[in-house]
Amino acid sequence: MQPDLDKVFKALADPTRRYLLDQLREDNGQTLGELCRRLEMTRQSATQHLSVLEAANLVSSVRRGREKLHYLNPVPLHEMQERWVDRFEQPRLRVLSAVKRRAEEAMKPSFVYVTYIESTPEKVWHALTDRELTGQYWGHYNESDWKVGSRWAHVRTDGSGVADVEGEVIEAVPPKRLVTTWFDPNGPKDQEPSRATFEIEQHEGIVRLTVTHEDLPDEKAHQDVSGGWSAVLSNLKSLLETGHVLPQAPWEMP
Repeated sequence: MQPDLDKVFKALADPTRRYLLDQLREDNGQTLGELCRRLEMTRQSATQHLSVLEAANLVSSVRRGREKLHYLNPVPLHEMQERWVDRFEQPRLRVLSAVKRRAEEAMKPSFVYVTYIESTPEKVWHALTDRELTGQYWGHYNESDWKVGSRWAHVRTDGSGVADVEGEVIEAVPPKRLVTTWFDPNGPKDQEPSRATFEIEQHEGIVRLTVTHEDLPDEKAHQDVSGGWSAVLSNLKSLLETGHVLPQAPWEMP
């Protein structure tokens, strides 16, 4: 089927739909439930995004019993490449692609988590930066004046005053974007800090919160933050939507 490139461009314009395509690129043939798992998106919202991708012929679906499996279809992307890239830039871009691939392979691992919250950007920003609120859903107080260049600390709520994480505020644009560095004050002296970016976007009555944790030192750190962020942000979502945190600390689950 000849791809409708207008629909392709429309489909690719949304970061959530690009993220869905990335998920299928990594693991093709996923169910709706599997695609929703990391996004914390309702099935209805995910279905709407998948409908746009299917209309652009970027995703195809196949029934297997009661399940509906979704597959990435690269044909429209190939058509775009043939039409605008291959005839003019292919040799040069092949070299650049190889350089980019080698650079990415040498980069430290990073983690991205997206959640959707029934709230406002102002309330989400407040929840991320208010000392008492972070103590409720995170188990640590986040302490800072949140000005660019200021120190921030992730302090235990047990009264010991011990900070398990410290860092610097790199960027603060309330209520849209917060960037901080992270390092273990009790760790090796020569450690390089990682970086966490919080992006807050509003769409009508909901907020999309994207957390990107970059420059992690190794795969073990990636595994640790993967579980940690999922638990903390689920607790944050519950607090903002219901007024209370989850009935037990989610990071304590085996």
